[in-house]
Amino acid sequence: MSDPDRLSLHVPEPAVRPGGQPDFSNVKIPKAGSVPRPEIDVAPEEIRDLAYSIIRVLNRDGEAVGPWAGLLSDDELLAGLKHMMTLRAFDARMVMAQRQGKTSFYMQHLGEEAVSCAFRKALNKGDMNFPTYRQAGLLIADEYPMVEMMNQIFSNESDPLRGRQLPIMYSSKEHGFFTISGNLATQYVQAVGWAMASAIKNDTKIAAAWIGDGSTAESDFHSALVFASTYKAPVILNIVNNQWAISTFQGIARGGSGTFAARGLGFGIPALRVDGNDYLAVYAVAKWAAKRARRNLGPTVIEYVTYRVGAHSTSDDPSAYRPKTESEAWPLGDPVLRLKKHLILRGAWSEERHTQAEAEIVDAVIQAQKQAEGHGTLHAGGRPSVRDIFEGVYAEMPPHIRRQRQKAGY
Repeated sequence: MSDPDRLSLHVPEPAVRPGGQPDFSNVKIPKAGSVPRPEIDVAPEEIRDLAYSIIRVLNRDGEAVGPWAGLLSDDELLAGLKHMMTLRAFDARMVMAQRQGKTSFYMQHLGEEAVSCAFRKALNKGDMNFPTYRQAGLLIADEYPMVEMMNQIFSNESDPLRGRQLPIMYSSKEHGFFTISGNLATQYVQAVGWAMASAIKNDTKIAAAWIGDGSTAESDFHSALVFASTYKAPVILNIVNNQWAISTFQGIARGGSGTFAARGLGFGIPALRVDGNDYLAVYAVAKWAAKRARRNLGPTVIEYVTYRVGAHSTSDDPSAYRPKTESEAWPLGDPVLRLKKHLILRGAWSEERHTQAEAEIVDAVIQAQKQAEGHGTLHAGGRPSVRDIFEGVYAEMPPHIRRQRQKAGY
């Protein structure tokens, strides 16, 4: 009698380890402009292929081509370029500030600037984003003051959150930026609930959920897809695939689905993949999904194919798990340089103007930092006051706390 076959556990492994030659042969990149743009009311089953392709507008020569092109004016594109440049300069200063001990922690967006900056311009005022920690471009592109962001990072006396959040976990209802949660994936199902509430109230506002490739392994991600699909919630379900979670490659969370966008297909949700380093493509796909949501046609899953050039955070060393030169081999290029090239090709920009804009943006970031650093330290006396503890916590001040406040002179 033969011995029975022994079982073995499959554990996905990255194609390349530190010290190896970077390999992105698994990233199949279609020709720019070759992916069709379906009608807004298309049935999800008719566009299954879009969950496995990559929508691109900018070609290698910097030209905008295909059915997803032509939605933005030169002025709008110039504003987008400056937003991305601002986010990059902001990141550089804050990473430096963390190294100088001015803040405990920071997470940068290097290489991913187009995703959040372009997406924000596809929304309306009043729409709500439920972001992760790498979507500060949503605030930058909505002209949220940089000094306010720095006040929160430094947790100074002007911190709008009064020291109640980790650095970079911003919050602004006015700018459609829901409070960031350090518990990964929880914001995904919250976004669906917010969108359902908007629909119940017969409002006009839609929601946008954000998640990274690694966090799609969390159960909240799947719960969100169930509710969004069942109730046709007016929500855009964004997945930022930057190839790496905190230290594990995307294959761990992706499993056998082929792409992250394909996860939406089993729920009957339209699913698209887009070049996350192409500002024009990101905007076009986001606008398509937003129009769909506003017309009561339900949710859309969007996977942004991009690359995290920097470390996961200032506490991370990516050389421990990926080749040092991997970012240089990324085939979809740099979002800032690609949009710059396109605008120069159109005659709307130049190398000289770009250099001047870089200097002006860096100066504006430095001035904002000086202003933020000029504010005193929160709880400088060593202990928070009664006001600091309870301000913004209770809807109505309890009587005994009110008496304590009066006794303390408030």
